[in-house]
Amino acid sequence: MSALPISVFIIARNEADRIGATIRAVRDLTDDLVVVDSGSTDGTQALAESLGARVIHNDWPGYGPQKRFAEEQCRHPWVLNLDADEVVPPDLADAIRAVFAAGEPAHAAWRIDIAEIFPGETRPHPWAYVLSPVRLYRWDRSRYSPSPVHDRVELGADVTAGCLKGRIHHFSVRSLGDQLDKLNRYSDQQADDLDARGVTIPAWRVFVELPGNFLKAYFGRRHFVRGVYGFLTAMNYAISRHLRVAKHYERRITSPRQPG
Repeated sequence: MSALPISVFIIARNEADRIGATIRAVRDLTDDLVVVDSGSTDGTQALAESLGARVIHNDWPGYGPQKRFAEEQCRHPWVLNLDADEVVPPDLADAIRAVFAAGEPAHAAWRIDIAEIFPGETRPHPWAYVLSPVRLYRWDRSRYSPSPVHDRVELGADVTAGCLKGRIHHFSVRSLGDQLDKLNRYSDQQADDLDARGVTIPAWRVFVELPGNFLKAYFGRRHFVRGVYGFLTAMNYAISRHLRVAKHYERRITSPRQPG
């Protein structure tokens, strides 16, 4: 099949165990596959290059700035963004091709459902909770947010977003321990972001953040349909949200006070 007039970009760091599947699933869609690496030490760069990607190093500036940097490396105005643990299945690849079949797409941005696949699963649970962010878009009309923690495309003026059929398969959990390490690091970045924006979360939130977010994940995001593993991942999510508030509170009470 011929390549589409789109670039695919992926940000990565130490993803040699996962990025191969991500690249193989989309390399027939594009003639411009860009991997922006922030300092891998596990061979991610060499693997990506062997699979046809253009690998560019950029020190980690945060999620939004890294994706904005990646947008600027793309040769086509149309871009598809994937994380290094996400795979485009054949039905979604066909849906992306269909968008371009008649020329310029009807919308300048497209939302794509993303469903997690947990260890021990081979496909998304039919009742799995999905996110539907914009991932296929013209980067000359919409850009990723510059926020270091909020990973989303900000639509430009008069840009409307369509919805593609199919789901990105998200292999986000290597293990429960790895997930918790990642979420712990992310909670540091969230606390930094709260400080940078001058946001103060009231202290009473420390007492309700963990149980409230467990209920949000377990029932609201339907982790309960995933059995024991769903319970465990809901707990990890709740712990990470608790840590965000706990670290924010700790900084407030331990930061040097200005003389009055």
